[in-house]
Amino acid sequence: MEDSEMSDRIEVFAVQGMPHVKEGDDVGSLLVDACKKIKLELKSGDIVVIASKIVSKAEGRFVMLDSIAPGEFAINSSKVVRKDPREIEAILSASKRVVRMRKGLLLTESTVGVVGANSGADKSNIGNDGALLLLPKKPDASARKVRKTIKRLTGADVAVIISDTYGRAWREGQVDMAIGASGIKVMRDYRGKYDLYGRKLKVTLIAQADELASAAELVMGKSKGIPAAIIRGYRYEAAEDSARKLNRPDAKDLFR
Repeated sequence: MEDSEMSDRIEVFAVQGMPHVKEGDDVGSLLVDACKKIKLELKSGDIVVIASKIVSKAEGRFVMLDSIAPGEFAINSSKVVRKDPREIEAILSASKRVVRMRKGLLLTESTVGVVGANSGADKSNIGNDGALLLLPKKPDASARKVRKTIKRLTGADVAVIISDTYGRAWREGQVDMAIGASGIKVMRDYRGKYDLYGRKLKVTLIAQADELASAAELVMGKSKGIPAAIIRGYRYEAAEDSARKLNRPDAKDLFR
């Protein structure tokens, strides 16, 4: 995308009124119904950002802690991390590897490929004190499913991003990032183009799917019960791209 094709204005709409999601629910249908109730017409070119939590709930990604028998590593790690060893065992089951471990922190690479705390396993806002909720198993596929449902029900050809919240190296606080995508290139590539002074750009690769996920979070929040947002007016290249491209490979990682 050339700079001249960049958006001059974008709008972000909160999708209010979605019900509490249960296992087996169709997230795409629930979103379309909620949009109809608030008279928000989905249009081709819109970007739908959905919190991973409701996707995980619909896909039944709950792990009941009472059903877990922690192994020796989880038991030993619990003394360092100071978490229930059953939680650690569940986190390990959703992880490729442990990156760092210290008091109160278990940093892992999830099976989705994202490095973050606890492989995205979460106990907040899930409505079950005895469970952990894991990330969707295949977030890109989840995004494709929602996108197809929206197209079938409304005729709108949208892009879909599945988002989750992560911290960042060297920065305090958290932001929402894309862990699944469908219908949009996850990066905007400036390499080979020229800056204002004619200097050729060599490394500028903008993680636009992450930027869009963070923009959507501004209207979704963590306690407002708004698990989805619509971004309108942002010009993007449609593609069946994977959010896994946003994960830095080991060969380029200076810190692991």
